Amino acid sequence: MTTGILGFIFKESIKSQATRGFQAFIIHYREDPDQQNLIDWIQEDWLQCCGIESPKDWDRNNYFNCSSQEVGSREACGVPFSCCKRKPNPGERNIFERGCLRAGEEWVEANLVPVAGVAVGVAVLQQFDPAKIINEKGCVQAGEEWMERNLLIVAGIAVATAFLQVRTLSGDIRDLLCAKPASGHFCPEGKVALTTTGPHCGLADSRCLSANERREGWQLHRKAVTAT
Repeated sequence: MTTGILGFIFKESIKSQATRGFQAFIIHYREDPDQQNLIDWIQEDWLQCCGIESPKDWDRNNYFNCSSQEVGSREACGVPFSCCKRKPNPGERNIFERGCLRAGEEWVEANLVPVAGVAVGVAVLQQFDPAKIINEKGCVQAGEEWMERNLLIVAGIAVATAFLQVRTLSGDIRDLLCAKPASGHFCPEGKVALTTTGPHCGLADSRCLSANERREGWQLHRKAVTAT
């Protein structure tokens, strides 16, 4: 609503500025390729119009002015190709007779809601601070700050992990030192004859143990020895 009210209030000012701008485009049409491409797009693709009020506005251009016939201009008394209709209806002129100023007004009236939405969107975006919606901090710095805030937790996890690794390693070493192949002792397939020796290995004995029995620990092995 606000956009519509402002557009109505400043309608004449907007028309005046658009007219001056279009006049400059017409005068310098052949001198600036960018302006030429822009006005061709407006007339042919966007609004299907010609000139400001009518095709006669192209008399302002030196190339299309009828006086250019004297210097042999083939475009004299003509208009740019972008004023031409691609497929004119039977009995119609092959150029757009409606001026671009009026065509622009009709386009805005037909698309007032989308235009207002774009205007509101631009206004909303202007209120945002990019620093609040874009992470400007690097990941390395963010990681360092996180480590500082969670140093105790990270250290605790590291110590616990190291402790478990030491416990596992010590058990493996003890198995290697205490379990030796028993000479002259034959076991069924899938079991190994082992003898436990040493001051820290419990009772000395030769038993046939499977891999699962070895993993269950030395207490299970002692019970097996006592049972025999």
